[in-house]
Amino acid sequence: MRSFTVPNTYKQIIFIGLIILCMTPYVTTPIALLLGIILAQTIGHPFIHLNNKATKMLLKIAVIGLGFGMNLQAAISSSKQGILLAIATISITLTAGILLGKFLKVGKNTRLLIASGTAICGGSAIAAVSPVVRANEEEMSVSLGTVFILNAIALFLFPYIGHLLHMTQTHFGMWAAVAIHDTSSVVAAGQVYGHDALQTAITVKLARSLWIIPLVFLMMFLTKNKKTKIKLPLFILGFILTMIINTYVPSLSSVNIILSNLSKKILTVTLFLIGAGLTRERIKAVGVRPLLLGISIWIIISLVSLFAVQNIF
Repeated sequence: MRSFTVPNTYKQIIFIGLIILCMTPYVTTPIALLLGIILAQTIGHPFIHLNNKATKMLLKIAVIGLGFGMNLQAAISSSKQGILLAIATISITLTAGILLGKFLKVGKNTRLLIASGTAICGGSAIAAVSPVVRANEEEMSVSLGTVFILNAIALFLFPYIGHLLHMTQTHFGMWAAVAIHDTSSVVAAGQVYGHDALQTAITVKLARSLWIIPLVFLMMFLTKNKKTKIKLPLFILGFILTMIINTYVPSLSSVNIILSNLSKKILTVTLFLIGAGLTRERIKAVGVRPLLLGISIWIIISLVSLFAVQNIF
């Protein structure tokens, strides 16, 4: 798409108008993501310098709030089912990413970051691993760009494949949690597919996110860097707390429904911001080889996890 020269004041008005539109019942998460991408490719994001912080903050708020619509016992059951799958798929993804990255002659740090982001939870894993491997800004940008491009594709593609294969809510939620990189797109895809798929997807994905900790230790061993501090994803504790409230305090059920629905709209806004941050500069910065690496290991993990979910669980 061609870019248009639009005064910044008008950009801000259009941007705020789209945010308000995303809060209405008429805009789903895929549409919000598409609106954001269109904005980024045409008039541009008027607050691009704030976008990264805003998406991280809103995603955490949305995930915590979605706990008000989840049942703790069902979440524990889903998490238990996903433990062995998590170990197997994380190991396969990291190994495939490192080996294919060497074959494609992708830089060491970039292939480690892309493999980590694909294996666990997208941008969060990349952010956690990057200081350990001493990645520079360009390597981080390429890795994040690769993950965000594939996330955008996954949000549209996975629900379609799920319906095509007549996957159950539970199977789809588990598959999405394993095969889609970033938490935002996992939750959005689950939400599109159905409530039970959403519950499975978010609980399995957040349990999977805790694997960031052993991943960082692994990268510290591989790079011989023992000085990095590990940051725990504390918002997961908030999600667990809201699930406990929803499960064991029935007197708040009407309030919980309101908070859960509000969180879904916050997630919709988050997806819009993620799309708006996918600028042409970020897309161009990725390059062919890193993108090919990301696509290759994404296909591998998608097929392996799909087979496992359909035939084992």
